[in-house]
Amino acid sequence: MLLHLHKGRTGEGKHNIGTRDEGICLLPSRVLLLLLLHLHFPFQSENSDKSSAESDSETEVEQVSVYHKLLATLKTSPESESEEDESESEEAGESEAEVDSEGSQETGEVDGGGEDKNDVPEQEKDTAEQTLGQEQADGADTSCDPSHGVIEEFTDVKHESEFSLETNFMEEESGDCNTDKRDSNSSQVFSEDPFKQHMDKELEEKEVEKMSTLPKSSSQSKWPRLGQLTFSSTLEKHKTLKVDKEVDVKQLYLHKPLESTWPKVNKQFLSSVNKPSDPSFTPLQRELFCIMNTYRDLFYPERNALTNGEEIRHAYCLHALNHVLKANAQVLSNNAKRRDQKPGTDNDDYRDQGLTRPKVLMIVPFRECALRIVHIFISLLEVNDKRKIDVSNKKRFKGEFGSDPEEKPPNLKRPEDYEAVFAGNIDDHFRIGVAILQKSMRLYAPFYSSDIIIASPLGMRTIIGAEGEKKRDFDFLSSIEILIIDQADIYLMQNWEHVLHLMKHINLLPLDSHGVDFSRVRMLNLSNWSKYYRQTLLFSALQDPQINSVFNKHCFNYVGQVAVRNVPLSGSISHVVVQLPHVFRRLEAENVPSVIDTRFQFFIDKVLPEYRDAIMSHTLIYVPSYFDYVRLRNYFKKEELNFTHICEYTKKAGVCRARRFFLKGEKQFLLFTERFHFYKRYMIKGIRNLIFYELPTYSHFYSEICNMMKATDNGVDATWTCTVLYSKYDAQKLAAVVGIDRTAQMIQSKKNVHLFVTGENE
Repeated sequence: MLLHLHKGRTGEGKHNIGTRDEGICLLPSRVLLLLLLHLHFPFQSENSDKSSAESDSETEVEQVSVYHKLLATLKTSPESESEEDESESEEAGESEAEVDSEGSQETGEVDGGGEDKNDVPEQEKDTAEQTLGQEQADGADTSCDPSHGVIEEFTDVKHESEFSLETNFMEEESGDCNTDKRDSNSSQVFSEDPFKQHMDKELEEKEVEKMSTLPKSSSQSKWPRLGQLTFSSTLEKHKTLKVDKEVDVKQLYLHKPLESTWPKVNKQFLSSVNKPSDPSFTPLQRELFCIMNTYRDLFYPERNALTNGEEIRHAYCLHALNHVLKANAQVLSNNAKRRDQKPGTDNDDYRDQGLTRPKVLMIVPFRECALRIVHIFISLLEVNDKRKIDVSNKKRFKGEFGSDPEEKPPNLKRPEDYEAVFAGNIDDHFRIGVAILQKSMRLYAPFYSSDIIIASPLGMRTIIGAEGEKKRDFDFLSSIEILIIDQADIYLMQNWEHVLHLMKHINLLPLDSHGVDFSRVRMLNLSNWSKYYRQTLLFSALQDPQINSVFNKHCFNYVGQVAVRNVPLSGSISHVVVQLPHVFRRLEAENVPSVIDTRFQFFIDKVLPEYRDAIMSHTLIYVPSYFDYVRLRNYFKKEELNFTHICEYTKKAGVCRARRFFLKGEKQFLLFTERFHFYKRYMIKGIRNLIFYELPTYSHFYSEICNMMKATDNGVDATWTCTVLYSKYDAQKLAAVVGIDRTAQMIQSKKNVHLFVTGENE
C-alpha cells in the first residue's frame, strides 16, 4: 500500500502512518530510493488482469512492512490544501429526490400530496443512505429501473486481459506503430507535439515552490470569436498565444485515425462559409481547440445548450480522445521495446504511466450527456463503415443511458433552452469507465482498468464517500491528466458541494499500489506533482463566483490558465415585454459572509413593510437560495402573514393549491424558489408585484419572471411593481441583467435606481 507518513503529534520525530490528506512530497533526487525499493521488494508483478477489488492480496500485506521501513527514512512535507473561503449554504441541500421530483420529464407536476415539511431537509444524508449500498469498488455505473428500484452495478471483467495496457503490444497493421516510429525518429516532431511537450516537461523544485506560493501574473488578449481572454501563469510569462486563422488538421498532431475521422464527424456543424483551407473546424471550435491543444486550463462561460453546446462537446471529445490514444500508444510501443531488449538490461527511459490508469475525467450533469460523448468517441474511432470498432456492452449502455421518446408527454410546453438542457435521460446519478485500446472500446470497465471516466458529480460523490466511511475510494483519481467539467452552471442547481468535494480528492497520492509497475511510473507522479500537469477544461453558461473560485483555487497547471471574460452589453432586462417600473434597491454589506444576514434584515425592515398593505396583494417573492427561502418562510409564519410557498420539494397538491390561492388573491404573498423554476418552468398567473430577494443565477430568468405578469387577466396595470435587492458583491449578476454600463453606475452610486421598460426595448 502506498501510505503516507507524518511525524507524530508528540513531536518526538517518530514517523507514524498517516492519512493521504496530509500528503507526502518526494523530491526527485530521492525517488531513486523508491526505484531501488521496487527492484528489491516489488509490490506485485505487472498484472492488469486483476480487477481493482483483487489488488489487496495477502502477499502485498507481507511486504508492506519492509516498504515502510525504507520509506521511513524519507523526510515528509505535509501538503496544505487550500479551502474554499465560503460556499453557498443553499447548495448543500441537494438530493437525488431532485431528479425524481424536479428533473423528470413529466407533465410538469411532482408526484405526491403534501408540501415540504422540514425547514432544512437532510438531502445529503438521504442521498448517501440511498446510494451507498449500490457502490462497487470498481466504480462502474449504477443503473436504475423505475419499476424494480435500484439494480446492482455492472462491471465488465471478462475483457480485462484484452484491454490490458501492460500485456498488449502495438499492432503493426493499425497504423499506430508507424506513427510512433515517426515520432521517435523525428526530433522535430518530438519537440513540437503538444502532448510530448507537456508530459515530458520536468519541473524543478523551485518552480513547484513558486507555483505554490506566488500569485499569478496575467495578460489580456482579444480573439475574433472568443472575445476578451485573460492569460495567467505563475511561472515566467509565456508568449501570448495567438489564434490560428486557418488550421490544417495534419498540423495539429492528431493521432490516427482522428485525422481522417474528425472532418466527417464534425461535418454537421460546418457551413458553406468555412474556408476551403479550414474545412474541419467552426470558428469557435478552432479557437477553443487551439487553447486545448496547448494543454492550458480553459474556462469558457458562454456555453449555450441551444446554440454551441454540441460544437463544444465535439471539440473537447476530440482533445480527450487524442490524448488517450497517444498515451496508450506510447505504453504499447514501450512494451514492445522492453520485450525486445536484452535480459538484464536496465533502462529508465520507459516512464510512460501514472500511478493509476485513468487519464481523463469527464464530469457531465445527465446520462444523456454521457451517451452523446460515447457516441462521439465511437464515431471518431471508426474510419469508415467497413472498419467498425468493437464496442463491448454497447447494448446494455444504450438501454441504461438512452431514453424512450414515448415517455415524454406530447403536450409538454417549455422554453427552447429548457428542452435542450433536459433532453433524453436526465438521471443525474451515474458513473462509467471507458477503456480504449487500438480498435476496441470497453464500456463499464473497472475504474482501475479505464482510460476515461464519465460521471456526474453525484456519481463521484457516492464513490468518493466522506471522512470516516469504510467504503470509499478515490485512488483512481490520483493520475488524472485532463479534467473536463461541462455545464458547470447546472451543478449550481444540483449540489455544488459535490464539485468541491471532487476537487479536494483529485490528484492525491493513492493509498494502494493497485498493481502498478513503479519502473514505468513518471517521475512527476512519484513526486506528487500530478496536479501541476493536470489540464482543466471548464464550460459554463454563465459567470458565477463559485465557478470562478474552482478555476482560480483548484487549477494549478504549470502551463497556465485561459479564461474568457466578456461582459454583457445590454442585459436580459431588454427582453422584458411588459411595461413595468424596475426599482433596484442597494443594500450595504461589510463583506461577503455578512451579505446573507444584511439582505434578510434589509428586507424585513425596509422592503416588506411597504407590501404589508392589502392593496399590495399578488406579490411574488423570487428567492434563489433554498435556505433564504426557509428563513423567510419561518419568519412569515411567525408574523402570521397571509402567504403561500412553492419550492423544489413541494408536492403536486401543494403546488396546485399554492398557485390557485395566489391567483384568486386568497394569499397575499407567494414565496418562490429559483430551483423550482429551473426544473419546472411553470407559468405563475396573477402576479402584480414582484420582488427579487436576490438577483437570479440565470439572467434570462429575470425577464421570464417579469413576463409572467402578462398572463394576468386584467392586462397592463399601472400599479404593477418590480423591486430588486442587490449589493456591490452582485456585480456579475447585475451586469447580466442591466448591462455593464448601468452596473458600473449602480455599484458606484449608493442610491436606489429606477428603470422603466416599455415594450421589448429599454
